[in-house]
Amino acid sequence: MKLRITHVTEYLYTDPVSLCQNTLHLQPRRMERQFIESTDVHVLPEPSVRSERIDFFGNPELYVAVQEPHRSLSIVATSVIEVSPTTVTPLTASPAWEDAVASLAASRDPQSLEALQYTYESPLVPRHPLLADYAKVSFTPGRPLMEAVFDLTERIHDEFTFDTRATNVGTPILDVLLHRHGVCQDFAQLQIGCLRSLGIPARYVSGYLLTNPPPGQQRLVGADASHAWVGVYIPSLGWVDFDPTNAVIPSEKHVTVAWARDYDDICPVKGVILGGRQHHLSVSVDVQPIEPVAPSQTQSQN
Repeated sequence: MKLRITHVTEYLYTDPVSLCQNTLHLQPRRMERQFIESTDVHVLPEPSVRSERIDFFGNPELYVAVQEPHRSLSIVATSVIEVSPTTVTPLTASPAWEDAVASLAASRDPQSLEALQYTYESPLVPRHPLLADYAKVSFTPGRPLMEAVFDLTERIHDEFTFDTRATNVGTPILDVLLHRHGVCQDFAQLQIGCLRSLGIPARYVSGYLLTNPPPGQQRLVGADASHAWVGVYIPSLGWVDFDPTNAVIPSEKHVTVAWARDYDDICPVKGVILGGRQHHLSVSVDVQPIEPVAPSQTQSQN
């Protein structure tokens, strides 16, 4: 499936900003099942400094600095991407979860050692007995790891309410567990905390999701938003993604931008400003499918 993604971030300031510096995670990762035809980030005012690098987790990261007075900042990221479906793996085609945890702890191969960093606490995701207790309902003795993870994915989807007013980026996940309300970021970090509390490597994945409008209604431009889900390391299979907000295994409608320990590592726009006093932030994301051109339309006209 080919998709065009437009992510617009705009800041309006009550007073002039003399300097702003930002790191941006807005350009999708290059992956085996994700072909990037084009990607670009346009910033106004024009940055005095602009540099690209690959961050510690392997994600594209853009640094920009605007060093002239300004009352507004516009960041428009556009990408055209072709995403292939995920290879379907039976949920039972994985070792018992206890065996997977034990084998990972004993393994010294590079992939397993890299995955181990995602078993530790991170700034926004603690390991906690309450999270382990919530997970253990799904992780019964001897249950295949993938089957247990997907059961936890479905439980979060069924037992928690999607509510954009209930949380913010700083809401602790133990509060999310207590009140059972939140958004995709909260549900992803909650599931990650549950898994890490059992010794299972889990990482935060940011990206976009193509959403379809209700039957009979037109699709709204800008109605989509940034999305988040979970990657889980399965011995012998590698990393497998799970989306607790929708209770699915991500496929061609999910576009991966970045992955890391938690949201704070890879938030779309992060930085500092001098001045500005108060500001207003607006964000819109549009994910549009690009229809293939019919054969008759590609023929030259004589």
